[in-house]
This record gives sequence, C-alpha cells and structure tokens, in this order.
Amino acid sequence: MRDFPPDLTAYTEAARSTPDTRSPRHLLWWLVREQGDLMLVGSLLSVLWMLPTALTPWVLGRAVDEGIVGGDTGRMLVWVAVLLVITLFGAGSGVFYHTVVVRSWLVALYGVTSKVTNKSVQLGHVLPRRHPTGEVLSVSGSDGDQFGAFLEILSRAIGNLVAYLMVAVIVLSTSVKLGLVVLLVAPLLVLTSAPLLRPLGRAQTQERSRDSELTSLATDIVAGLRILRGIGGERTFGDNYATQSQRVRSAGVRAGVWGAAVESVGVLLSGLFVVALMWLGVREVRDGALTVGELITFLGYALFLLQPIRVFFEFVQKVTRARVSARKTVAVLSQADPWPTDRTAPLPSGAELHDEASGFVARPGRLTMVVSALPDDSSALADRLGRYLPTEDEPLSLDSGEDLTGRAATRARREADRQRHERLERDAAATRGPWGVRLGGVDLAEAPIDAVRRTILVSDTGAQVFAGTLQEAIDPHGRLTREQAEDALYAAAASDVYDITPGGWQGVLDERGRGLSGGQRQRLVLARTLAADPEVLVLVEPTSAVDAHTEALIAERLPAARAGRTTVVMTTSPLLLHHADDVALLEDGRVVATGPHERLVEDARYRRVVLRGGESDDGVTSG
Repeated sequence: MRDFPPDLTAYTEAARSTPDTRSPRHLLWWLVREQGDLMLVGSLLSVLWMLPTALTPWVLGRAVDEGIVGGDTGRMLVWVAVLLVITLFGAGSGVFYHTVVVRSWLVALYGVTSKVTNKSVQLGHVLPRRHPTGEVLSVSGSDGDQFGAFLEILSRAIGNLVAYLMVAVIVLSTSVKLGLVVLLVAPLLVLTSAPLLRPLGRAQTQERSRDSELTSLATDIVAGLRILRGIGGERTFGDNYATQSQRVRSAGVRAGVWGAAVESVGVLLSGLFVVALMWLGVREVRDGALTVGELITFLGYALFLLQPIRVFFEFVQKVTRARVSARKTVAVLSQADPWPTDRTAPLPSGAELHDEASGFVARPGRLTMVVSALPDDSSALADRLGRYLPTEDEPLSLDSGEDLTGRAATRARREADRQRHERLERDAAATRGPWGVRLGGVDLAEAPIDAVRRTILVSDTGAQVFAGTLQEAIDPHGRLTREQAEDALYAAAASDVYDITPGGWQGVLDERGRGLSGGQRQRLVLARTLAADPEVLVLVEPTSAVDAHTEALIAERLPAARAGRTTVVMTTSPLLLHHADDVALLEDGRVVATGPHERLVEDARYRRVVLRGGESDDGVTSG
C-alpha cells in the first residue's frame, strides 16, 4: 500500500503512471486507479465503519421486543453486549478509515503538485506563454486539494451506499411497504437535484477562474513591488486587486447560493422522508403488522438514512468541484513539449556560434559583448542563441466567457480554442524547422533540446533566487567543491552575501532572496551561473542593478572566470565593454559594426548608445 510522504520527484515522470488527460472524467478515473490500493482499503474501512451504525437500530429493536416487551433480562443484557461490541468495532474502524483517507488525500495533493512541477520543468519558458502564472499555481495548490476531497468523499460514499443497501434489505424483510419507501428515496433525490447541478458547476467554474486571475495579479504585484513603490503605483494596483477580489467574492457567493440550493433540497426531502416513514410505521403498528421494537427500528433507520442522503449531496457537490479542477488540470498537464524528440545531431565543442537573423558571430573561447540601443533587440538575440521561443506573446487564459451564457459563451469558448490552436501551431512551426543559429556547422534545431541546454546557458534579468541555503543557491545540484563555490562568489563580486548570511554556506535565504538587495540578488544569480561553467554562456545585463565600483570588480574578474570558454554579454556598460575581446553593435536587430571597444568608440552610433547622450550628433564630445 502506498505510504505518505510518497516518493515523488519534479524532474522525472517518476509517479506510477502518466496522467490520463483525455478529459476531466478520464483524469479523475486515473486518480482513482493511481491509488487503487488506498481506495480499496479506504472503501472497505468505510463499509466497516458504517455497518455497525446501520445495525444499531435493528439491535435496539430486538432489545425492546425480546428484553423490555418480553420481560427477559438475560436477552436484554445480550443485546446490550452486542450493541457495545458493534459500537467499539465501529469506533476502531472509523479511526483506521480516517487514517487511510488522510493519507490518500495527501498523496493526491502532493502528487498533483509534483505533476504540475514536473510539467513546468519540462516546458520551462513555454508554459508562461500558454497559461497565466496564477492559473498554474491554482492547479498546483487548490486543485490538488479538491482531488483529495474527491477521493475522500468517493470512499465514504461507497461505505454509505453499502450501508444504505443493507438497511433496505432489513426493512424489506420486515415490511415491503416501508422498504419500498426507503428504496425510492435515492432515485427521487437524484431526479430532483439534477437540474441544479449544471448551474452549480458553472458558478464554481466562474469562481475558480476569477480566483486564479486574482492569484496572477497578486503574483505580479509581489514581483514588482519595489518598482511599484518607486513610481507610486501601489494605490493603482491595490485598487485593481480590490476590484478583482470583489469579483471573486461575488462569484463565490453565487456558487454558494447554488450549493445551498442543492443542500436545501436534500434537507427538505430528507425531512419529508423521515415524516413519511414515521407516519407509515405508526400505521403499521396500529394495524398489528409491526411490533413496537420493529417500529423503533424503522424510526432509527429513518434518522440513520439522513446520513447517506447528506453524503449523497456532499458527493454531488465535491464531484462537481473536482470536475472543474480536473478541467483546469487537464489543460495544464496535457500541454505537449514543443521541442522535437527525434533530433540526434551532436553539438561540436569549441565551435563558432552564428546567428543568421542578425549576422552575429561569437568566436570560440572569447568574451564577446553585444551593444544595442533597444534592449528588446539584444534580449531577442539572447533568446535565439539559447533556443528559446519569443516572449512577446501574452499567456492565454484557460477560461473564456465565464460571465456569458448561451451562444455568447459558446462563441467565446470557440474563439479561445482557436487562439490556443494558433499558438500551438506557431510554436510547432518555430521548433520543427531550422532555428537559424549554428554552433559550428550544426543548426541548434538538429540537436536534442537537452543537449542545447547543457551546452548553452542563458542568464537574463528574470533569473530568480529560490528559498534555501546559500550553498544550494550557488550549487543547486551539489557538484562543486567549496573552493569552486568560493571562486564563483569572488568572480561575481558576491563575497559580501556570504559575509551577511548568518550561518555562512548553510545560512538560509528567504524566497526570492527577500533579505538581499537587488544588486546582491543579481550578483548571487551571476555567481550561480558562473559556477555552472557551461561551454557557451550568454549573460543579459548582468550588472544592471549594481553600483559602479562593484561593476568594475565584475568586469575585471569575468574574463578570468570564463577563460577558454565562449561568453556573450548583452550590455551597454563601458566598464564591461573595456574588457571585451570583441564587441558587436546592433541596430534594428542587425549587426552593423564589430571590433574591439577601443576602435568602436570612434563610431558615432556606438558612442550614442554606450555614452548615453554624452556625445553630440556630429560625434564631438559635449563637455
């Protein structure tokens, strides 16, 4: 039987099987099959937990008829002992059942989190192009919890169903009329509540969609908090967050109203069922068809059957929520990796790197820097060199038309499906044809994507510092010696990060490196990048957040740290450019001049970019 915590890893598909993402229904059935052993044990324990409760009214009725009405104290004590035994048995079964259920819940929760993490690692930068960040976070967090709730209610519903059938058998053997009333209750509840399930599902979908949008907004605000404070934008984004939170609240209220409607139908019908069963039972006793003990049994079952009825309505609501979550999860987990898997060309070592679109060339073993007046042009070049898809496209939402109904909602969903299909087709066209960047004589599209990632490392301004120790931040794979890690810190001028971190290498950094300044985080990322020591390294504005003195230290140490390795740096910093072996000037995405920094400063176009307005239009220094 599977135990908790399960052995899960984010970097391989190490779970027992691949999720069935053909539809939400298939995914939910896959979840049940994935935990087949736990579900079997949980269902069995649920049955054992419910059966003593189902037997209790029958035991009480026998005790009344044989012990009280019959005046037999011995029989009374026997039935009291039987009641004590089944009560203890039920209590023990309940303890074991809840233990198994909690285990199953946690396996489902963390299993989904692992699957989403694995898919995020697999797709990398492609995933944000297709889905909002908040959507992925919601799938990983809240939807995993919904799947745990689904498995729990499923096993509990099985136990209640068996108990319900057992009660039906008992009452049918006692009174056919009352037994038929019991058997007809469940179909009546299904037929009555069915019209409410579709609006309930629609309301829960809308709530879930708006909640993911709120999560995305919160993520963006937290990520850009420093900038927002710098430009006084906190109030604007705060108002946006408040507006979106009210939309989530209204959607939650709407979903709650429909949920309450389903629940109220269950309560009403349950009450009517108890009244009807009691009325019929009293008539049976009056006519002599039932004994007093059998009437007590029927009344006990009338109250007992309220529990399976409530579980049925809870089952309907949780299954509806699970289907909503499954639809979101399918949309994330069903995303195919756009990179072809049939490419086998090896990448040469120590070869020239050439980008056909811009004409840029990085010679092997040299430090080459790229200067551009437009940061987007140099960033686009870095993406091409690392074989990354362009990032100018906004991510597509998983939901469309959640506030619409009828034909308008259908048209909105079709339009969203069309946009997603176009995005996938565009990605496929970009990844399956020639890439236009060659390492030696090999186009990057001809090599496996994992080989490209191992050979060419791109570090841009979006790189993050994760929570963990300083050692993990520098050496996440545990490959370095202490001397190598110290060399990386030194080359990135980040030794002060070690000095201010309590505990040194084992000191803990907060998520996103919140305890560090912007410059310290940037230098820590640079140290991690240098420690990886790739054959080809592409750095995008690696010193944009540091002061001039620190930038000068990095400029002096970078050539030694990357000696003999191909390094490309996107920058306009004169301090860095002074140490470059080669410099390329980009204009309109094309290389228009190359050479050492000392020679390019004679070019007015170069001076305008590098000296940032320190030159007049005729190329004469203005003061």
